[in-house]
Formats: sequence, C-alpha cells, structure tokens
Amino acid sequence: MTFYPGQSLADAVREAAAVLSEAGVPTPRVDAELLADHLLGVGLGRLRAMLLGDSPAPEGYAELVSERAGRVPLQHITGVAYFRHLELRVGPGVFIPRPETESVVQLVIDHIAGMPSPKVVDLGTGSGAIAGSIAHELPGSEVFAVEFSSLAHAWAAKNLEPLGVTLLQGDLRNALPEHDGTFDVVVSNPPYIPAEAIPNEPEVALHDPPEALYGGGADGMELPTAAAASAARLLKPGGFFVMEHAEVQAEWIAAHLRRTGHWTDIATHYDLNGKERATSALLAKTAPDE
Repeated sequence: MTFYPGQSLADAVREAAAVLSEAGVPTPRVDAELLADHLLGVGLGRLRAMLLGDSPAPEGYAELVSERAGRVPLQHITGVAYFRHLELRVGPGVFIPRPETESVVQLVIDHIAGMPSPKVVDLGTGSGAIAGSIAHELPGSEVFAVEFSSLAHAWAAKNLEPLGVTLLQGDLRNALPEHDGTFDVVVSNPPYIPAEAIPNEPEVALHDPPEALYGGGADGMELPTAAAASAARLLKPGGFFVMEHAEVQAEWIAAHLRRTGHWTDIATHYDLNGKERATSALLAKTAPDE
C-alpha cells in the first residue's frame, strides 16, 4: 500500500479497505476506519464526518494497514478490545474476547440480578472480560477471577483492578480451595479446541496464545471437564454454573454433567448466531448417591 503526501483521509481509507479486503480481512472497511481513528482519536462518528471533507490522512496510517493486512489482530494494533460496556487492554499473550461470549455474561447477570451481594468466580479469566463485565454491571457483587498464564494475568490485572475484582494467578483445576462451597455463580470460558483442530482464522491460529485455545486431549475436553469439577466444589448447593464451549460440544457437556449426578436444570444456550454456545446447570442440593 502506498500513500502519497497530502492524500486525503477519504482516499486513504478507501485504499486501505481495498488492501484489507484483498488480504481476506473479514471487515475491511470497518477495520480501515478503526485504524484511522486509532491515530486520530476523534471517534467513529467524527471520523466518518471527516471522510466527507478534505482532511489529510494521518501519519503512520500505511504502516498500521500493512500490519492488519498481515492478519495481525486489530486489537493487538490498537491495544483495545471492546466487550459489552468495557474497553479492555489487550495485546500479545492474552486471548482476545469474542462477541459470542457477551451472551454468556448475560446469562450470569440474568441469574443474579436482584440477588443481594452475589459471590461470583470466573475460571480462566483471560483478559478479564467476563469478570469485569459482571463487576461493572452489578456493582454489588463480589467477583473473583482466576488465570493461569502469567502474561494473560498481567493484562487481566490492568483491566480488573479498577473494577474491584479479586484476581488470582492459579490453575482452574484446584483454585480457591479455601472458598469451597461459598460461591453463588461459577462461570468459565475455558480452552476447548481439540488438539488436532487448527483454527481457520490467522488472527487466532497465529496470535491467540495456544494455552488459551486448546482444551487438552484429543477432544479438547480436559479443561472444560476440570472447570465443571471445580464448579461443583466451589458452588453453594443450588448455585449456578455456566460454561462456554464449541457448538459441537454441547451434547457431550450436557451428558457429562448428567453422568456426574451433581447437577440439575441442565440447559443449552444459543448465541446471537443461533449456535449452541454455552451450557448451564444448578448444583444439586443433595449429594449424588455413591
């Protein structure tokens, strides 16, 4: 991509969108505008008004467009990911939160809305998107978050400290034993991709950390299974568990929860694209028969 001195913002964004489209970027025009706004800092509404005039292209724009055309995630270039009502700091070493996960947060908020001082833990918090959203949208809640990766933990700390979330670095398999049986809600978006499945999108395959993608084992179900076991340990009787997963895993996870005997009211939930995105259940109030 070559810009010339004095090129207008409108022409630069138009050319950038064509370059990104050719590179296979799914939303080329939007990304071209967001990269321009990252440099100008005027907001998309003002930027789009500027595109109707003769404003000049910002310095450094071509370099950012080149990075994005190389399928570096937009969020790594701008350092920001938007999730529900939050603006999250993100970068290399942390999983970029996906819009699909916003529906998982809504399930939690719908469950605990009106509950006095609910106690919630997010297992495998990554950037802190889930835990931070719950703390932000239900400020009376007591929210914990657990993250294993030191790099992801550092990003989560930047995002969660201002929101009053208690963040711990640890393994979701054995986290918070001193809090066993005290949580109202356990929520998790654990790694769940099978070992041999390589994501199609270069942004995911090349830039999301592998430890945030692959769930362990040929079927990817080791960490989701561990998250469910930890939820059974951490929840109060009658407590709510919800976990995100791949659509093809919904039936397996529901069957697994039934087999353990720990859970009632097992339900599959769909995201806005109509895909089976999460499974929820309530911890049985009586222990299963041995």
